[in-house]
Amino acid sequence: MSQTRSRSVVLRGSQQPRVSLAPPSVSNDFEDAVDLAAGYGLVADEWQEDVLEGWLGRSPAGKWAAPRCGLAVPRQNGKNGCLEIRELFGMVILGEKFLHTAHEVKTARKAFLRLCGFFENERKFPELAAMVKEIRKTNGQEAIVLDNGGSVEFVARSKGSGRGFTVDVLVCDESQELTDEQLAALLPTISSAPLGNPQLILTGTPPSPNMGGEVFTRMRTAGVKGTDNRLCWKEWSLVPGDDLNDRANWAKVNPSLGGRLTVEAIIDERSAMDDATFGRERGGIWEDEDANGSAIPATAWADRLDADSEIVGSPVFALDVSPMMTHSAILFAGHRADGDVHGEILHREGQPPGELDYRLGTDWVVPAMIDLKTRVPGLRVSIIKGSQAETLVPELEDAGIPVDRVAVSEFAAACGLVFKLATTGGLWHIGQPQLTAAVAATKWRDVGEGAQAWGRKKSTSDITPFIAFTLAIHQAQSAKYDVLASFY
Repeated sequence: MSQTRSRSVVLRGSQQPRVSLAPPSVSNDFEDAVDLAAGYGLVADEWQEDVLEGWLGRSPAGKWAAPRCGLAVPRQNGKNGCLEIRELFGMVILGEKFLHTAHEVKTARKAFLRLCGFFENERKFPELAAMVKEIRKTNGQEAIVLDNGGSVEFVARSKGSGRGFTVDVLVCDESQELTDEQLAALLPTISSAPLGNPQLILTGTPPSPNMGGEVFTRMRTAGVKGTDNRLCWKEWSLVPGDDLNDRANWAKVNPSLGGRLTVEAIIDERSAMDDATFGRERGGIWEDEDANGSAIPATAWADRLDADSEIVGSPVFALDVSPMMTHSAILFAGHRADGDVHGEILHREGQPPGELDYRLGTDWVVPAMIDLKTRVPGLRVSIIKGSQAETLVPELEDAGIPVDRVAVSEFAAACGLVFKLATTGGLWHIGQPQLTAAVAATKWRDVGEGAQAWGRKKSTSDITPFIAFTLAIHQAQSAKYDVLASFY
């Protein structure tokens, strides 16, 4: 018998991820979750227990130590089992409300039907069936609602699919297809989590070149670099250059190999797929993001530094919020006496010299804008339409600050303008380290019809200040406003 079909040696998948990041915790619910699921026939693999341990650790305050969680593992290994255990425990024991989203309707419905199996079998699981208040099976409105307040609703993602939901846990399966626009609609669903302990869970595989995937890729970058101390990231993956024909490598990145996944199935996939597809789908290989340089050459940006640069006349303001709402930035721009354009991160009166309006979170933004309004008559601010900055619009408008929404297509033109001015002249900055670091991290992305813009997915770290800088420069060049102020 050939080696391919030999039963004498069974390859077993590695139960340990190549990349593992989890915040420290003082207690953990994962054993309770695993035991509950096992009691109903859903027995976790060792690797699934490891993932759940990362998701269900608690801080000294009793909150989730990891309010942001990500899992990247090749297909057919059982990531949905992790989600089912998390949802079953959260609904039944904690009374949590879940919104489970997927890229496709059929995927969301499959997840619904799997979870339904625990609550519709009155004979096998009478105690779970007794908890059911309602099960909705209408296509596109699937939900399980329990009498303890726990629930899970299933939707396919769209631009507005999160509107009207308020939940404790947001699950985004197939996150390789999750776009910034979709996340902007979904993330506010956990902003006012009923139990005051929200969690975001993203699961999926490395995105292909024709997918969005910028949200998942950014989370992955933070997980690999360890830059987010409230993130749990688990990743089974090979790296570019690993031998795709080495079965030992298959075992490294497919934890369910030798169980629900067979060597024979992978052999058939290897024969059918090209190297890039097989490496991504079965090897978990992510695109090498560090192979390309910054969108703005470092020498060009250095040449645009003028420590004494300042604007005269009318500044304009721009605001950007990162897709995970971890960073926000307020920038302003305007023309200098020589007619060139200047932009910088806002430094408000009374702040220490190094303290700029590029900070963590979003709570500080509206108070900062209200403070700015006292010194800038007619203040208005620009944001990118559909970005996370949209979540702050109601508060800004309530404070009497008009908001101008710039379409993505117009922002692409803004990126082209800033690139031209930075590389050929006419643009200046004062060398703020936060802005320079964002410029160095920025990569291009295609936005359709041959247009390009700064790509958060491909960028190597947070580029929020450069997004706002670009928007402010563009608005200043368009001369749309007549706002007079002096705030240096």
